[in-house]
Amino acid sequence: MTATAFTSTSSTATSAALLAGVRADRAAADAAEARILAAAAAWAEMHPAAADADAAAYWEHGVGMPMAGEGTPLVAEWCVAELAAALGLTTDAGKSLIGHAVELRHRLPRLWDRVHAGDLQAWRARRIADHTPTLSPAAANYVDRHVAPVAHKIGPAQTQRLIDEAIARIDPASVVETAEISADRRHVTIHRDQVSFNGTLHIDADLDIADAHDLDAALSDRAAVLKNLGCTESLDVRRSLALGDLARTQLGLDLKPTRTREVVLHVHLTDAAITGAAADDVHVARLEEGDRLLLADQVRDWCGRPETQVTVKPVIDLTDRLATGAYEIPDRIRDHVIARDPACVFPHCTRNARSCDLDHITPYARGGRTATYNLAPLCRRHHRLKTHAGWRYRRDPDGTYHWTSPHGLAYQRDHQGTTPLDPAPPDQ
Repeated sequence: MTATAFTSTSSTATSAALLAGVRADRAAADAAEARILAAAAAWAEMHPAAADADAAAYWEHGVGMPMAGEGTPLVAEWCVAELAAALGLTTDAGKSLIGHAVELRHRLPRLWDRVHAGDLQAWRARRIADHTPTLSPAAANYVDRHVAPVAHKIGPAQTQRLIDEAIARIDPASVVETAEISADRRHVTIHRDQVSFNGTLHIDADLDIADAHDLDAALSDRAAVLKNLGCTESLDVRRSLALGDLARTQLGLDLKPTRTREVVLHVHLTDAAITGAAADDVHVARLEEGDRLLLADQVRDWCGRPETQVTVKPVIDLTDRLATGAYEIPDRIRDHVIARDPACVFPHCTRNARSCDLDHITPYARGGRTATYNLAPLCRRHHRLKTHAGWRYRRDPDGTYHWTSPHGLAYQRDHQGTTPLDPAPPDQ
């Protein structure tokens, strides 16, 4: 193998050439990965299982699960290790590769075709295929149809959202079943047999989302009180002390709620919901944090508890152009921008917009208005890059963002993700 040496230099021309070389090498590596994925599918076809007992499978709690979803051919268990060894992979990693190849080849044909047309990286397709084997053929087809056109630019959260929507639309009964299974798996486990030398125990838990947020807020509040009382421990340590305090203060069984739970509802209505055309659909809500689907019944339960304060936000028309003459951003404009762009708009970033700064795209000091069309969420890191490190961007009227790096690399960011573009012209 021949290694290419790169010499550090401040030359802009050399830097640009290095970035171009990196892009070319990435494209070559992607093409090789696509060929390996095709070879894995061909290997599977060469080695069908003679019977279910001979088929390669994943095993959980003594139960075997096929490597790919319903309708795919079974693959002989004994063939996996040889391909894995040839690739320098563990047998389990080889099983994953073959399973993804079979799933894509037989149940996600649009994604498969894009990989072998050279416009979708194999690792992106495999990431999607990792989530679909448990879906029905109809739900897998829904995912393939809706994800394939945008698979080159969406991230894991968007992929999971589309999979959740496929399940909700195609197999709504399974949504309720999954929610019930998740509820049954709630627990708090204190590992009494795992005592450390410094006298600590490990605790893990799965809680209802609302309960988890309430606990997080209670621990944060108590940790702040401990700091004000003179405790010099780190925040993590103070939160652990707060949990102990919380346990001891509840020994008297005072069951009156001492904290108000706030549920903020943002109601989004589609034409189908207003006209009744969606009456047969499963009733779901979306959790802003993590962008995940929830059952509406779960939200109804949260709102129905006596300690809950429910806030319903006014309907936001995202076609409105809101503005103010001041630099400070009022809540109505902030809520509008966050509803429009729920994540940092820097290329590939997925940080939630509520934890981001709202950036004046054209700086306020240079005449940029505090207006919805001139504001965008940027996490603090990427806000600093835009302000101090030479990154530039603009927002088109259709909501698409165009970014240019200090050395001229160009990216398009929209609600579906990030697309690398040809280098920007020098005068852009």
